[in-house]
Parts: sequence; structure tokens; C-alpha cells
Amino acid sequence: MLDNRVASFAKIKFNEYYRKAYIKIADLSKREFGFGDFESKIVKRHISFHTFNEFKSYILSDTPAFISVSTSIYKYPSARPMEKKMRIKSELVFDIDSTDLNLKCQLGHGRSWVCSNCLDATKAEALKLIEDFLISDFGVPSDKITMNFSGNRGYHVHVIDEEFMNLNADARKRVSDYITGKGITLSRFFPNIDEPKKQLRGPMPTDPGWAGRIARGMISALNSGEEKLVSLGIEKPLARKLLRSKADVIMGITTGNWDKVNVPKKAEFWNSILKAMSISQTTSIDKNVTSVMDHLLRVPDTIHGDTGLISKGIPSIPDLGKFDPMKDAVLFKSGTMMIHVKESPVLEIGGMRFGPYKDKDVELPTYAALYLMLKRVAAFP
Repeated sequence: MLDNRVASFAKIKFNEYYRKAYIKIADLSKREFGFGDFESKIVKRHISFHTFNEFKSYILSDTPAFISVSTSIYKYPSARPMEKKMRIKSELVFDIDSTDLNLKCQLGHGRSWVCSNCLDATKAEALKLIEDFLISDFGVPSDKITMNFSGNRGYHVHVIDEEFMNLNADARKRVSDYITGKGITLSRFFPNIDEPKKQLRGPMPTDPGWAGRIARGMISALNSGEEKLVSLGIEKPLARKLLRSKADVIMGITTGNWDKVNVPKKAEFWNSILKAMSISQTTSIDKNVTSVMDHLLRVPDTIHGDTGLISKGIPSIPDLGKFDPMKDAVLFKSGTMMIHVKESPVLEIGGMRFGPYKDKDVELPTYAALYLMLKRVAAFP
């Protein structure tokens, strides 16, 4: 449980921000809202507001640690049970979180902590989702995609195109299955894989969808070198053999000929490579958030109660590429505080580096001190 003094201080700082903030929420009067404290992200829900001023008065009266909103638009957003809300349409949403990624750095600092590598990885996943799947494969216009930092470990991506907002739960599940590569089989891309005496025909980089993605991924792996090929499960002697004939192999893949290098047990070999390729090409998303339309997600430009960072809205895809959450989502930049840190990995925030600390009193900028206290690794002395 968060220390009472920390919770009281955090609520004062959060209230300072909300007094000055204008938080844009499309279709505000048709959304369900949820509010949480420092122990649970959703304590109250089935709440709605007619105007922004009504919403702002509510959050100023008893400043919540978390503010969430429905991705669905309803006729009666405060009604209960859920079916009485009468859903009109629902954004297609994707939640990308570093805890869903198997990152080497997590072996050192655990999954609940984030470092610059974690945040770079989640941003890469968000960009992959947007550029390689939503725009390229599904044809979503870029101006119909909104995105925001979650305030902690990742990003939320919203599709607000009418065609996608009217998808039912089953269609949304099929979208998430496609993006995560569920059901990909070797025979789908290599139709004559079970005919070992014939030239192996496979996907070309210009093919649409997953076929082209796999071909381009293999070419990229070849261009990246031995280490990348080994990471796909290719044994070093064969990786070196492929690299010695790299130009021919790439030319073959470009024309759909995947037999430029003799590979023993090629069905077994390419099946294992395809699995590794599909994992590296998929985007890690929370499937439940995408397929279930009753979820509440953080309101963009509100504060995350576990970090004190803002769940900052990001205006465009190029802006996402340049976005640095540990600089661009930082609030409370004035002043310093003395805190006692029980134990903390290195914290890079606000363009500065702090720690690691263990059982130490330190004076830190307010934003860094609040971050550590909300992470439950520090408290007031």
C-alpha cells in the first residue's frame, strides 16, 4: 500500500496540474468514465458527464490517481448493466506494454521497472503496428489513427475510422489474430514444401501482407549478418553458408526461389525459421483490449498514478518516432525533494540519470522523487 504521506503529496501535485490542464475528449458526453486510487486503477465506473466543465469539477473535487474512459461511444454511458448502455460504436484499440515483451534488460531490473531499452522497444512495436499493419495491410488512413504514451510502460493506439469502429467483437479478434501471427502455417507461404525434389517456391518481398513481410524479414536478417540469423535458430555453419551466397539467396527470394542454398530437411528447417520470423515480425498487443469493447483506457493527457508521468497524446506518426517519454511526459519540473530510497535500479528521467540507490537518503528533482515514491521504492525520510 502506498504511504499516506506520499499519496497526499501526489494528489496535491496532480490537482495542481488538472487546475491548469485542458484535456480534449472526443464525444465526452457519450463516454463512460472510470476513476481509481493508488491501489486500484478502476474503483468507480459507470460515470458520465455532459460537459468538460462538469468533468473537470469532478476530478478537482477528489483528485483521482487514475482517470480512464471507454473506447466505446454509448447512448446511455452511465447505465448499468453494460447492455443497457446501448453501444453506438467503438474505437479499435491496441495496448502495447513492455511487460508483454521478452527483453533481456528485464532479467536485470524485472518487468515492473522500465528502462530506456524497454521504452524504445515498445515504441518500435507501436510504429510496427501502425506502419506495417494498420496502414500497410488494413489501409487505415494515418489521420484516423491516434496514439498516446500510457504514462508507464508503453503506448495506446486508437483507430477512429468509422469502418473499423463498427466492427463486432469477432472481427476485432480476427484483426488481433492477424497482427499477432496466429494461425500462420508453412504451407500457406511455401505451397510445395512437402515436395523435396522440386525447387522450393516461397513468398516475394513485393507480396502483400504476411507473405511479403516474411520475405522482407529474411532479406533483412541476411543483411544484418550472422548474429541475426543465429537468433532465428539457424546453426552457425549454415548461417555462414547462407552469408557466403548472400547475393544469390537474396536474388532468389526476390523472385520467389527459396532454394538457392541446399538446406537439409528443408521442410523442418523452414518451418522452424518461419516460426521465429513470425514472432519477430508480429506486434505484441494485449488481445483482450483489442477484441473486448467494454475496456476503459487511460484518458490521454492525464496522469498515471504509478509514475506521475502524463499519458501524453502524440499528434502524428513522425512525432511518435521522436517521442521520448522520460523527457516529453515529465511534469513537476520545479523544485527538489529529500527522499529515502529503499532500493532502486538506475532511473533515467528528465534528461538526467539517478542511482542505482540502496537504503539511501537523496535529494532529487520533484519529478524523479515522485516517480520513485509512486513506484513504491522510496518514501519520505
